[in-house]
Amino acid sequence: MGETITLNYGTEEGIFHMQHVNRTEPFERTPHYHGTYEIYYLLSGQRGFFLKDRSYLIAAGDILFINKHAMHNTTVVGSPSHERIVINFSDLLINPNDPLFHPALFSAFQHPTGLFRLKLREQIFVQSILNKLARELQEKTSGYETYIKLLVVELLLFASRYSERNEMPIGEQMNPQHKKISDIVRFINLNYQETLSLSFLSKQFFISPYYLSRAFKEVTGFTFIEYLNTTRIREAQTMLKASNRKIIEIAGAVGIDNVSHFGRTFRNLTGMTPVQYRKMKI
Repeated sequence: MGETITLNYGTEEGIFHMQHVNRTEPFERTPHYHGTYEIYYLLSGQRGFFLKDRSYLIAAGDILFINKHAMHNTTVVGSPSHERIVINFSDLLINPNDPLFHPALFSAFQHPTGLFRLKLREQIFVQSILNKLARELQEKTSGYETYIKLLVVELLLFASRYSERNEMPIGEQMNPQHKKISDIVRFINLNYQETLSLSFLSKQFFISPYYLSRAFKEVTGFTFIEYLNTTRIREAQTMLKASNRKIIEIAGAVGIDNVSHFGRTFRNLTGMTPVQYRKMKI
């Protein structure tokens, strides 16, 4: 099959999720975002990784801390063989009312890159925590849920202290194409509420529409319109939960003037209407 899953606990949008996968055939994750925090640890191989507005080349021993709602995806670089562990957890696992909570726990997710290139000693330490987590999830002995939380807290504190002691890598693939697309992604992130088109951006950044379209897909995994729509709908989701503004007002605020088009786009990306999403207990 080209894929061996040795652990798959919980769901990506649940309170706690952990998955350990070894792949030998090409695999590229669809560009996506979710309402949970993610920790991505590469055990072997190399991968391309697009996160927020930057592209990275990651290798064995690298760990990424991906904040809630940050768009990201992973792509093949060279040999498709790789082994990785992914952890997702929600605010229900650790929140400000929890005795174990400390603001430093979430500093890694707010770091400009979120990429930690670990030395061998740190790799061994992180893998020991991940091995303990896997064992607890497989054996499910008395109190395993509590121990899982303690292990996650230990991993997050390690990341916070590691970033304080070490100069963090920029990690960006610095060839001209990646730099240009990163600039364009940052521009979209800041101006998604405006009228944006491939033609407008090609003039703004002095490149041809054809080159922009091809390079954008290659670097981010999205087409231009997919990225723009996903950015707008992600922001609309936040507004729907954080305010009582009318749906037509929210549509306009994220750059979609036609409320019917907004509704269709929202449903295509989330699987539900804006009204249904607003009523969800999340």
